[in-house]
Amino acid sequence: MPLDANTLIVGASAAGLATAACLKQCEQSFEVLEGTDVVASSWRHHYDRLHLHTPKSISALPGLKMPRDWPRYPAREQVVDYLEHYRARHELNPRYNQEVTRLERQDGAWVATTRARTWSAHNVVVATGAARRPVRATWPGMDSYRGQVLHSSQYRNGDPWRSRPVLVVGFGNSACEQAIDLVERGAQAHLSVRSAVNVVPRDVLGVVPVLQFGIAMRHLPTPVSDALAWPLIRLTVGDIGSVGLRKLPYGPNTQIARDRHIPLLDIGTMAHIRAGRIGVHGEIARFTPEGVVFRDGSALSVDAVVLGTGYRPALEDFLVEWRAVCDGNGLPLQSGGPTAMPGLYFCGQFVSPTGMLREIGLVARRIARHIARG
Repeated sequence: MPLDANTLIVGASAAGLATAACLKQCEQSFEVLEGTDVVASSWRHHYDRLHLHTPKSISALPGLKMPRDWPRYPAREQVVDYLEHYRARHELNPRYNQEVTRLERQDGAWVATTRARTWSAHNVVVATGAARRPVRATWPGMDSYRGQVLHSSQYRNGDPWRSRPVLVVGFGNSACEQAIDLVERGAQAHLSVRSAVNVVPRDVLGVVPVLQFGIAMRHLPTPVSDALAWPLIRLTVGDIGSVGLRKLPYGPNTQIARDRHIPLLDIGTMAHIRAGRIGVHGEIARFTPEGVVFRDGSALSVDAVVLGTGYRPALEDFLVEWRAVCDGNGLPLQSGGPTAMPGLYFCGQFVSPTGMLREIGLVARRIARHIARG
């Protein structure tokens, strides 16, 4: 079978571009297959207020620093500009409008099928991200609800709901930042929090990014790093139980390692909750025509419900033998190194206590070196 390159890279956002740049540095041939007509497609469709929750000093990809005059936490538009500049600086030329609909191993090579053609290579790096498909939860009575229900991936800003009540379901970083956005744009914001949570400050005393502590403690066992971090979290965040939240029985580093979930990096959510600008409620039991009823029997009338209920990689959509390399939930068992299938790698699938973009850079280098060694 004639090969198009030594390696195919599926996806042209941060993980795909970083992997391509590292392979180029290792003098390896590759093709980047992108399903849309631009790089960083997912970043272009995030909500307006989004900023990196990791400082620019540790968020740059291999071979290009972020501009010195940018803020510590770059905005969404700046990240898009950076990724466009990254592509140009490294002279990367993705094959656009090449959405991979089938990826399989045939005769010792990897074959990617798009609507236009097939591509083949010895190796393939899947860089489509952990947030490829929104998870949309459902509840009894949703069909009768007269308000608007949208996933957080569809949320742009809170302007349509100025002076109106809105419920955000979830307590992840997107859900909480969207709740802040609703407050800032004059809406009446509420959060529905089903599970116990961890909250850490984005900045310690407003000066030092908390992820710097994560980097310093990354080689420690997670229970040890959690124990060391706890006094600082208690000092800066306070007792989250006093505002109706339940704390997880383990710390944020264990949460990342065990649950693959990032704790809330607080950028103002807790202050809004304590000031009464964001209401906190428990788990939804059902919808009504006017709003929702919670498990404790209380009810809330709202004009919109934003589902901050997460994403999944949806690898089963195109990876034929996904069960060989994923767990029962469809999450890769390995990211950043060889998998159970020869020549298959994942980049950007695991969350990290030291920042996602930083982790992508480290993983991209590691994958490129492994491929270059043959």
